[in-house]
Amino acid sequence: MDARYFTDETGKRIGVILDIEEYERLREIEDEMEDVRRYDEAMARRERGEDDAIPWEQAKREIEQEREELRRRGEL
Repeated sequence: MDARYFTDETGKRIGVILDIEEYERLREIEDEMEDVRRYDEAMARRERGEDDAIPWEQAKREIEQEREELRRRGEL
């Protein structure tokens, strides 16, 4: 990773500049990790008997709505 850092007067790193490609790659990884976290959370709930499963079509609609909201806010 080719990054340039901003430091304060004590030398502590307080900011970074990344190439846009690297930034986008990191955002994709972040999105994937969030998916993994949600999956793990769902599996843990299921194992505890707290499964709140919903039909696939409903889940698909909710995911699409959430993604559209993220797009509107410029977060996706």
